Amino acid sequence: MSLTAIGTMSGTSFDGVDVALVETDGISIKRLGPVGYRAYPNEERLLLQQAFAQAASLTDRAARPGPLREAESLVTGAHFQAIEAFMHEHAIARDKVDIVGFHGQTVLHRPEARLTVQIGDGTTLAKQLRIPVVYDFRAADVAAGGEGAPLVPVFHRALALAIDEPRPIAVLNIGGVGNVTFLDGEAEPIAFDTGPGNAPIDEIVMARTGKRFDRDGTLASHGTVHEQAFAKLLADPYFARKPPKSLDRAQFARIDLDSLSLEDAVATATAAVAASIAAAVEHLPRAPATWIVAGGGARNRSLMKMLRERLRSSVQVAEAVGWSSDALEAQAFAYLAVRSLNGLPLTFPGTTGVAQPMTGGALVRP
Repeated sequence: MSLTAIGTMSGTSFDGVDVALVETDGISIKRLGPVGYRAYPNEERLLLQQAFAQAASLTDRAARPGPLREAESLVTGAHFQAIEAFMHEHAIARDKVDIVGFHGQTVLHRPEARLTVQIGDGTTLAKQLRIPVVYDFRAADVAAGGEGAPLVPVFHRALALAIDEPRPIAVLNIGGVGNVTFLDGEAEPIAFDTGPGNAPIDEIVMARTGKRFDRDGTLASHGTVHEQAFAKLLADPYFARKPPKSLDRAQFARIDLDSLSLEDAVATATAAVAASIAAAVEHLPRAPATWIVAGGGARNRSLMKMLRERLRSSVQVAEAVGWSSDALEAQAFAYLAVRSLNGLPLTFPGTTGVAQPMTGGALVRP
């Protein structure tokens, strides 16, 4: 039976909350509905960054020391506001929504230590919304020895079955971290984090200009890639490591390019992102014929140009196949909430390295 689900996503770029409505039975997608967005203003982004820094010392995923408690309240409240505004704008009656998929905000991801932390109070959100909520999607997989990420590949598979593009298809999401899903027919998806996404680019731009990102890739387009610094970045052992593998945002967020001009530093970081994605092809069964790019990186023209040069196959943004670059992950968590509700697997050996397909998420009712 098809259910109406609202999904949300607050990604590792700390930019805001994406909201989306999906009608699905957890297997096929009946309809992709409207999407929405609530930005984090600067003071909220600052608190989230402080919480992210504080989380580095966590050993207990339930602990909320220092700014983490305040940040969790912020995340929960922001999601409530985003969903309420979304429902009001699109005249969506509360009793017509069956479930909300609430990812929360990842502040720490160390699967090698069986530790992943997403702040956000699902119980409070369910009471505020008066709608059942599924949250804490990653914990069960990590506890079972999986990477806990990526979680979205099973949704990518459902989407890809409905489009007519040359196979195999790679769905590439470039948020703070980059991740790829490899889809070839009916086989279970293969997925992993490719390496840095927007995080190192955003960090350089913020530190030197106070702006949040390199709009349209303009700074990178005026810079020159510093080959020595570029080679040093790509020598990190993460890139040679075989999947399954996943990243904490902090691993590549801050890279030392201080000796370079702003434009050259941004160009070098952007080139490293593109090269790390191209290097990921070595870990796939065969080269994808089609790449579909989503996330904030899809709007970076310099990054997209570098990807087309390195991948040498069809590389297109999600909108070209009728998807949404911005809302894809929010849509995915609506879909995953229904799968969780129905006891269907969210993760697979080929996506997180878990021993067998398994479901996840915690359900709370108002």
